[in-house]
Amino acid sequence: MPLAADTALASTLRLSVMRLARRLRTERADSSLGLSHLAALATLERHGPLTPGELAAQEKVQPPSMTRLLATLVGAGLVTRTAHPTDGRQVLVSISREGGTLLREDRRRRDAWLARRLRELEPADLDVLRQAAAVLDRLAEQ
Repeated sequence: MPLAADTALASTLRLSVMRLARRLRTERADSSLGLSHLAALATLERHGPLTPGELAAQEKVQPPSMTRLLATLVGAGLVTRTAHPTDGRQVLVSISREGGTLLREDRRRRDAWLARRLRELEPADLDVLRQAAAVLDRLAEQ
């Protein structure tokens, strides 16, 4: 495929993915939280308790940014802090029951919206999307 075609496809995909992501964001359960907050909650749900530094590394943000983000999450009751079992200088942060509930509701709302939209498509389009989902996952790998 010529470079111009690659560039045109890249532009089209970027716009389509951005539009879909923007639309899915409007279905969020709690719009007062930013995407970084939700990503941190999901990481804690997936990996369990982490130090703030470990969480910052997982989320690829600087520790001071994670400190501010965690302050918001702790203040909202979505994350809890506990003493580190082996290092008295450290704390561990964990997703709280409320944080887990918020994540599940957020996912449920966005999945429900997308499922409704998918039901409007023809079977052939659904087949294309099933194949494209795997390709998009590979593109997103780091």
